[in-house]
Parts: sequence; C-alpha cells; structure tokens
Amino acid sequence: MTKELVNPFGRVYLTIKEDPQHRLIYVNWMGYLTEENIKTGARAYTNALAEAGFHCVLNDTRLIIGSWDHSMDWVVNDWAPNAAKAGLKRIAMLANPESLGESSASTFLSEVKAFEAKSFDNLDSARKWLAGYYLPK
Repeated sequence: MTKELVNPFGRVYLTIKEDPQHRLIYVNWMGYLTEENIKTGARAYTNALAEAGFHCVLNDTRLIIGSWDHSMDWVVNDWAPNAAKAGLKRIAMLANPESLGESSASTFLSEVKAFEAKSFDNLDSARKWLAGYYLPK
C-alpha cells in the first residue's frame, strides 16, 4: 500500500509505503516542507506504522528542498514520544550529505531520545541497520 500526501498546490510532498518484506514503513519526503506538511506527514506515517505492527521507519529526505529546522521542537518533543508509544523503535534517516536537509537530520539525531535513530547516505545500509532490530538478541 502506498499513500501520497499533497500540498495545497496539488504537489505530492510525501509518499508512505508499507514494506512487509523488510517489516518497515518507507517514507519519501520531497520539495519544500512547511511545518504543517511535516506535522500531517509524520502523524500519517506513525499511524501506518502502528496499523502495520512494525517498529522501524526508513525516512528518506533526499528530495527535500531546504531545511526542516522550523519544525524541530515539535518533532523532538511532541512527535517522537508519541511515535515511540505507537511502536517506533528505530528510524533510519536518508539525507544528501552537506545539504540543508542533512543538517536538520543531524540536529534531530543529536536531540531525539525516544527511540534509536541513525543517518545513512544509501538505501541498502539503512535497510540493513533497520533489519537488525528484528534479529534475535
């Protein structure tokens, strides 16, 4: 199942895809993100995670334009604890190195405490790390 969220101009800013093979929710953000886009999108993929019964999110921000620092306080202090309650244990952040999006991702990674979070620059490494959550400990 893939869900698309669109902005007021009719442009897709987020796709949410359930990936049963890897037991994760894949989200792909694109374009310029407003605070409202981020709140709506984050809530939508958290709901998808809870409904699927998964514990991992692959958060792809390689197609965003600019930073999302304007939403950092909400993401860290409101969304993250609620996402953890919904079952999120690990989130892999995909970002373009040396971009404003990667700068926001770095800030997020340094501040979030509700679950494990790590940054990657390629899809395979991110999936492999997320898969490690499901391996016997």
